[in-house]
Amino acid sequence: MTDARDMTYAGYLDLDVLLSAQKPLSEQHDEMLFVVIHQTKELWLKQMLHEVALAQALVRAGDLVPAYKSLARISRIQAVMTQSWDVLATMTPADYLNFREVLGSSSGFQSDQFRRFEAMLGLKDEKFLKFHVGRPHAHAALKAAMDAPSLYDDALSRLAASGLRVPAAVLNRDVSRPYEPSPEVEDAWLEVYRRPREFWDLYQLAEKLVDLDDALLTWRHKHVVTVERIIGRRMGTGGTAGVAYLAETLSRRCFPELWSLRTRL
Repeated sequence: MTDARDMTYAGYLDLDVLLSAQKPLSEQHDEMLFVVIHQTKELWLKQMLHEVALAQALVRAGDLVPAYKSLARISRIQAVMTQSWDVLATMTPADYLNFREVLGSSSGFQSDQFRRFEAMLGLKDEKFLKFHVGRPHAHAALKAAMDAPSLYDDALSRLAASGLRVPAAVLNRDVSRPYEPSPEVEDAWLEVYRRPREFWDLYQLAEKLVDLDDALLTWRHKHVVTVERIIGRRMGTGGTAGVAYLAETLSRRCFPELWSLRTRL
């Protein structure tokens, strides 16, 4: 271990390794931007996963107030990631098409960290596991996230622990399967929103969760707009339908009853 007195900025951050990880495959100037933007997103995703794990541990322990900090931090990181699309959008269609072929079948939808983030919030889709069979550690981490209770599962358990009626079928469901909205769960959250002083910690937790969903939807929307600006409606890399595929994701909600209850307030 390096003596703290000998520690340098470059050494602490392992900059020689970090800054050698950008390896564009073409001679095109704009490919470096493409690489840096996506690598930066992966670093932010790593931090977000770190924060979700802490938030889940705190919520499971009933320590809701300390969990707010991590949840708020995730929302701020999501905002930074959304703003990064504006930087990528400085790349014109011609700039991108000059190096697009070197991407081959690679695509952002194959990001195991992003799929882990979705799964930890409650959006689970096992079809994404097949893209990581060649990376056993990534596959195992994603599978573990798919099989474990999500942040929303933990929030629903706290809802029940506070005396609100959450169906046993919801509390004991197969957490590896996609969550299905429940009228009874909506009723329970509605009680929280109608009596915020009595359920202040749950009320604040709910709003922090909505912040996450809101930020994720904003990120997805900006992603759609940026992709359409650069490649139009052509097929995406990796065999996706491009903009059409991305637009479909805008209807997804990690915490559906926290949205639907608002119509009944």
